[in-house]
Amino acid sequence: MNLAFKLDRIAARADELRALLSEGVSGETFTKASKEYAELEPIVERIAELRAAERAREEAEALLADPEMKELAEAELQELKDRIPGLSHEISVSLLPKDEADARSAILEIRPAAGGDEAGLFAAQLFGMYQKYAALRGWRFEILEFADTELGGVKEAIAEITGKNVFARLKYESGVHRVQRVPATESQGRIHTSTVTVAVLPEAEEVDVQIDEGDLRIDVYRASGAGGQHVNKTESAVRITHLPTGIVVAMQEEKSQHKNRAKAMKILRARMYEQQRAALHATRSADRKSQVGTGDRSERIRTYNFPQGRVSDHRINLTLYKIDRVMVGELDEFVDALTAEDQAARLAAEQ
Repeated sequence: MNLAFKLDRIAARADELRALLSEGVSGETFTKASKEYAELEPIVERIAELRAAERAREEAEALLADPEMKELAEAELQELKDRIPGLSHEISVSLLPKDEADARSAILEIRPAAGGDEAGLFAAQLFGMYQKYAALRGWRFEILEFADTELGGVKEAIAEITGKNVFARLKYESGVHRVQRVPATESQGRIHTSTVTVAVLPEAEEVDVQIDEGDLRIDVYRASGAGGQHVNKTESAVRITHLPTGIVVAMQEEKSQHKNRAKAMKILRARMYEQQRAALHATRSADRKSQVGTGDRSERIRTYNFPQGRVSDHRINLTLYKIDRVMVGELDEFVDALTAEDQAARLAAEQ
């Protein structure tokens, strides 16, 4: 189906919905129609802009034969030369299949991988980087679990990030993040390489994932702090095992067993939902692997080289020499480039 035909159908559907809503329908019919119209309206506005630009181009081309108007027509055609392809691209991107998880909030999970204490220290720094990014975007950042080490690193850090389009902005962060620097614990001044795994999961609602209580094994135990010392005498920590999938979530951040259980269930739902999404994605794209945003946690996606002051994203070959700005949450340049690359790959696949 060519683009012009698609645009005609969208404009016609918007007209149908506009007429339906003006008839004063109510209830579920109104809700569905108004939601669909709200999704189509921005696209229809862009279509109207494109059509107007195409008409202007035809008029300007007709004026080229008039010696008095030729210069003016050429100037207008030059302007339209960039505008029309830009509008067409914008509309094509808006017509790509939507990932319904994009608008959701997200669960962020960070764990040190290779590199011992230095990996734990960098994991803590990455966690802080995302916390600062959330603040810059106006999102709410709530720590669900933060198991720290005696040196100030983390063994595991989990947060819930709440806001509009959180998952859409952060989904490309899943994978292995590598750091190259001289650790504070290194007396010889040698550069070490360490790795940290990051997982970003779309937050799941109860309706998304059906969990049978009979499939859960719930263990309670005493919470312990860094170094193994007990931080309370009650069995407030909770470990939930989903027996059919083997997914295990442990939570001890809160002093209340009830709160720890609620947080653990939230993470369990997110992990199960992501597992379902991954299976669906694998089925849909069995014939091709997307270059960006596969979510593969074993994939090395980015290197932070402190001696050289650079951050390199290996999926899109983008290197920024401003590691200090990146570490205080200025991630939009990477996020925008990754989003554009993913859109380009999907547009190419649609051809």
